[in-house]
Amino acid sequence: MPEWKDTVNLPRTGFPMKASLPATEPDALARWAAMDLYGKIRARRSGAPKFVLHDGPPYANGNIHIGTALNKILKDLVVKSRSMAGYDAPYVVGYDCHGLPIELQVDRELGPKKRQMPVADFCRACRAYAERFVGTMSEQFQRLGILGTWDDPYLTMDFKYQAAIARAFGRFVDQELVYKGKKPVHWCIHCRTALAEAEVEYENHTSPSIYVEFPLAADGAADLGARVPELAGRDVSVLIWTTTPWTIPSNLAIAFHPELDYAAFNVDGRAVIVAEALAPAVTQEVGRAFDRPIVRIKGEQLEGVRFRHPLYERDSVGVLGDYVTLEAGTGAVHTAPGHGADDFNTGMKYGLEIYAPVGPGGHFLDSVGLFGGMRVFDANPKVESALKERGRLWHRQTFVHQYPHCWRCHNPVIFLATSQWFIRLDGVRLEPDQGRTLREAALDAVDHHVTWIPAWGHDRIYNMIANRPDWCVSRQRAWGVPIPAVDCTSCGEAIVTTALVEQTAKVFEQFGADAWYERPTEEFIPPGLTCPSCGGSSFDREMNILDVWFDSGSSHEAVLSVRPDLTWPADIYLEGSDQHRGWFQSSLLVGLGTRGRAPFREVLTHGFIVAEDGRKMSKSLGNSIEPADIIKQSGADILRLWVSMSDYTQEIHLSKEILARVVEAYRKIRNTLRYLLGNLYDFNPSVDLVDVGRLEEVDRYILARYADMAQRVLGAYDEYEYGTIFQALNAFTTLDLSAFYADVSKDRLYTFAARSAERRSAQTAMYLMADGLTRLAAPILSFTADELWRFLPDKGTRGSTGSPRPELVEGREESVHMAVFPTRAELEAVADHELVERWDRLMKVREQVLAEIEPLRKDKRIGSSLQAKVVLSAPGTELAFLQRHADQLPMLFIVSEVELRPAPSPVEGRASSHVEATAEARVGVAIERAGGVKCERCWRYVGKVSSERESAGLCERCQDALSEAVNR
Repeated sequence: MPEWKDTVNLPRTGFPMKASLPATEPDALARWAAMDLYGKIRARRSGAPKFVLHDGPPYANGNIHIGTALNKILKDLVVKSRSMAGYDAPYVVGYDCHGLPIELQVDRELGPKKRQMPVADFCRACRAYAERFVGTMSEQFQRLGILGTWDDPYLTMDFKYQAAIARAFGRFVDQELVYKGKKPVHWCIHCRTALAEAEVEYENHTSPSIYVEFPLAADGAADLGARVPELAGRDVSVLIWTTTPWTIPSNLAIAFHPELDYAAFNVDGRAVIVAEALAPAVTQEVGRAFDRPIVRIKGEQLEGVRFRHPLYERDSVGVLGDYVTLEAGTGAVHTAPGHGADDFNTGMKYGLEIYAPVGPGGHFLDSVGLFGGMRVFDANPKVESALKERGRLWHRQTFVHQYPHCWRCHNPVIFLATSQWFIRLDGVRLEPDQGRTLREAALDAVDHHVTWIPAWGHDRIYNMIANRPDWCVSRQRAWGVPIPAVDCTSCGEAIVTTALVEQTAKVFEQFGADAWYERPTEEFIPPGLTCPSCGGSSFDREMNILDVWFDSGSSHEAVLSVRPDLTWPADIYLEGSDQHRGWFQSSLLVGLGTRGRAPFREVLTHGFIVAEDGRKMSKSLGNSIEPADIIKQSGADILRLWVSMSDYTQEIHLSKEILARVVEAYRKIRNTLRYLLGNLYDFNPSVDLVDVGRLEEVDRYILARYADMAQRVLGAYDEYEYGTIFQALNAFTTLDLSAFYADVSKDRLYTFAARSAERRSAQTAMYLMADGLTRLAAPILSFTADELWRFLPDKGTRGSTGSPRPELVEGREESVHMAVFPTRAELEAVADHELVERWDRLMKVREQVLAEIEPLRKDKRIGSSLQAKVVLSAPGTELAFLQRHADQLPMLFIVSEVELRPAPSPVEGRASSHVEATAEARVGVAIERAGGVKCERCWRYVGKVSSERESAGLCERCQDALSEAVNR
């Protein structure tokens, strides 16, 4: 007897079941580089509508980590999906090369040697360090499968970029938005520099909490007595509360809210003033009773009243401030104009000295009595001790609260009034705008000209801009772009003009910003520059650099408006949620200052990665997972699939268990697509493709389901909803294809004649789905889809049985990434809503049938479902529906025979053994053992099989199939 198993058309493909991504992905990268895939995509999309994602530059100061991998993969999903949607979507990558992170690393590498180096030489060392990591990070990003201008990235340290930064600054100067002044800023005493709002992080910190008594000054007694006769002749004082004892030496005033009710309480024989509403809480805290008010007074009555500093021979004046609240403390606020924003504004209002006797390293100046030379935080207990000795410390405790820390060194920062350069947000109207200030223009852009994804990004950045102070743009460092300003050597006046900035920019363009430290001053001075205060013409250079957020925020000026393949503004910026106070905000302000518009149309934000238990990932906790480790073990496509599966708008969870689930999901998708490929080994689309109208109904049904899924995927790509894409692809491949269509199609594919209409129908559906699914998955599974693409049959080729095509052949692009998504027209051509509704009804009956067969298989009453006969009973309308599809039911149920009967009467139904269907289907199901004999080739049970030697044991259908040559 012949071996009939050798005559079936079993799947064949060289596309391996085992992915081996860690080994195959580098080969793909080498192939992409050799063919210049990115360049070919650009050439293929030339002339198409532009879509520009502007890359926010990461710091070039180390290996990439899981957060930067997430960010770059998301950007690649956007760019690749827009390119495959038919847009010309270039991706110009960039790196932020200036600033403190790199400077600190070079400091550590140089050690004591730095002290002997000229500033320009130190900057060259920083440049070399950044160049090293630009190369390292570029290799690591490319390993993720990301296509872009890796051979030509933009760098903030490029000479032309540095000149563009200076010119952007010059536009602010031209509009009189730049000034130099002494104001309190966040100051890191470890890094010895001012910090921008974006460089401050709030972390838990333990602070002292003290209540301090300020007695009434001798010359203030008569004044207060005249205003409040009940206090005349009494020993009066005011009680304040603070969590920064080290600022007490800088106290110059005590602030009261003008409309709050205060009271003087008789405490230990003294009249002590606190807010009346806070008296009970103060009593509980300090352990002294505030229960006998002598007199009630309004805060406004205390304006100008002079109290005595508890440590020094000077007065502290009563001032008014609307920022005083009843949330905590005593309602009387210790005020040091050199150490807080509200304090500073109050000091300016009342003409107080902006007193901040602290050096850049956080030590009190020697002139500060009692504490000269001490580090401010170390002085806290000394201040408390001095107050206690003088009887002015009423209570002391500690508490944990959120306190600003430096984002780099993670040490607590202080508020310190220093001389800095600022950009005004208020008070000056923008030139190209309709008479609005920079802050007003920014808030209007946030409201009306930018789409924020997710929507909460709008409120986040709006509130930050609404409440931020003027932009402090100076930093006390060396590695960066020097502020193009000078000081008059005669009178010390700080000078910056548009001509000075432009002259400096020209020098930067030719020699780089480091030239500021070594080329003659005269090269930077425009002709005719004189000091506006004294007329002097001799100048010293400003030695502060621009805030690095101004550097990166100028990227749209240095990149978008310069590179011919890009456009200004960008279509989208995409970064982590911390950039609402960082790059998003600085880019917006620079764009408004230079062009009067936001430099982006959309802003997409992603969250941060946490461990499965919700804790932040960090090496110190031992819960970090490095992208290199994931790639080494599983491949970059697993990392990409994890990104697409995650809700990136929230905190994103990652763990080994989560990655294991990703691997399993990948395996199912890969194997399903491999099955489709395996059945196309003898399929030539140019010859064998069947018109949709002539396909078998089940094939048209699965194509219609595919079209519906693909439409949802395309919509999700448009809306950046990558989780929806994964869910749709995963559900379709595992449920529609693997669990249903692959099962019901095997009989046709394996046992029908190789070139039969029925088999070609199934192959047509599989080809269209394999081709479309490969394209739809390509932005996410970039390596796998590219590999699949090379195994798909082409027009003019008879399938692909072994190795992938080595080069472009007629009808298909060299890489899937050069292709486009299935078009809406293509999908509409196979969509059929009426057919889907009809077959969905059949699918519900199928579920009933399978549910009845499965127990019989488990009990081994039948083996294969082909041993079963299904008897369906239904009322008239439903029976007619089933009879219409009678020929397809055995295939649908994968059984040898289906019998249709009219539904029995209700009485008969109760006595029968059939199972009632749902009310919607109204179908009864009974399972019997199939009669007849088993065909040795297709395994169906049929009425008879051949007894002839050359066809012994075969059913008539299999005999007909073998009359055609078998595909081998």
